[in-house]
Amino acid sequence: MQDTHATGHASTIQHNRPTVKTKHFAQLVALSALWGASFMLIRIASPLLGPNVLAALRIGMATLTLAVLMRAMRHTWPMGHWRELALIGLLSVALPFLLFAWAALQLPAGYSALLNSTAVVFGMFASAWLKEDTLTLRKVIGCVFGFTGVALIVGLGPVEPSTKVFLAALGCVAASACYGVSTPLMKRALSRMEPLQIAAGLHAMSLLMLIPGAAWSWPAAQFTPVALLAVAIMGVVTSGIAYWMHIRILAHVSPVAAMSPTFMIPVFGVAWGHVFLGEQLSTGIFAGGALVLLASALITGFNPWQKWLDVVDAKP
Repeated sequence: MQDTHATGHASTIQHNRPTVKTKHFAQLVALSALWGASFMLIRIASPLLGPNVLAALRIGMATLTLAVLMRAMRHTWPMGHWRELALIGLLSVALPFLLFAWAALQLPAGYSALLNSTAVVFGMFASAWLKEDTLTLRKVIGCVFGFTGVALIVGLGPVEPSTKVFLAALGCVAASACYGVSTPLMKRALSRMEPLQIAAGLHAMSLLMLIPGAAWSWPAAQFTPVALLAVAIMGVVTSGIAYWMHIRILAHVSPVAAMSPTFMIPVFGVAWGHVFLGEQLSTGIFAGGALVLLASALITGFNPWQKWLDVVDAKP
């Protein structure tokens, strides 16, 4: 499959959709569930492997998974777009992963999760600036509900102010800004490449960026069976397949709508931690979860009742 097919495929992509279909909203929720599980897996593997090795192994497994899919579906590697994919990979995979891993050394996970949700705001303004989406009052209100919901879910505790804490928070914001800017760039890339080509290409480029740091940290890593299993699940499922799924959804919705899982991720992160690690549920998870769903509906324009309202309003 050549890039000329990708151009033909991309011509069917609908930019700036005002609403999101039920199937795409359901896919966004499923994507949130997968990415929410990553928090639990990172807590298992990171202390053993270290951030550098964990990042490289995870992205390496994702690259291998996507390469197998590329082979099975007879896609060609988009070698002519390596510069574009390197930029998107740096912003969407390599740099954010390392920044959040570094910030976690000083900042509680709850604060990282809340700051991570600012990616939607950065994505909203970046998409408007690149003319890939429109800035509306509804989306701004949705962001406010989303931040409130995430704050209730993660249960923020006291943190003693210090220079290290400030720099860690700044690192989280920088990582979120990278996520926000990369999403409309991925939307543009869909006019030249297939979703699978983009996912595989940006992961391959990210892996090349992470190899030096992983090589430096390799001797200190503890390669236990549990850590390797966690990396395998993250690499194959929550990175490789989930990222391909994310870009496929992005082909049918606006960049800001595609980023709405950022608000829903903490809901599933807390839920998976309760189910598999026995962690206590926060008191605000139900109220926060409701606000997050409302925020996602406002940001995406999803209205589950619209189909029935259209039927009622239809003229006989």
